[in-house]
Amino acid sequence: MKITSIIARYLLGLMFTVFGLNGFLHFIHQPPPANPLATQFFVAVSASHFAAFFFAVQVLGGVLLLSGFFVPLALTMLAAELYNILAFHLTLSAGIAPALVACMLWVLVFLQYRESFNGILSAKPATQA
Repeated sequence: MKITSIIARYLLGLMFTVFGLNGFLHFIHQPPPANPLATQFFVAVSASHFAAFFFAVQVLGGVLLLSGFFVPLALTMLAAELYNILAFHLTLSAGIAPALVACMLWVLVFLQYRESFNGILSAKPATQA
């Protein structure tokens, strides 16, 4: 399982780094979305500069995963990104496969680092004295 998690960490890190950088550098051509609402969404996100924040978080999370430092922080940041990606693909886009692959990779990495999330996932967290 450890080897699988390492491979998943590198693939997820590479995915988010490449697609995050693509948001700034536009080296992968994207066809226009078929749904007119998706086009309106992209225009609003681009005009408000929210996309820059979104892509910067993707690059930072991807680089952290690739480096192996602060992996729980990267997983926490990318969980929010994945939620937004899934919400977009479920409501405005036809293809959900890349989002599901990213989620599967995220879960595989999370399982290796789940001990780091014990305080967050407990029903009654320990209090400071």
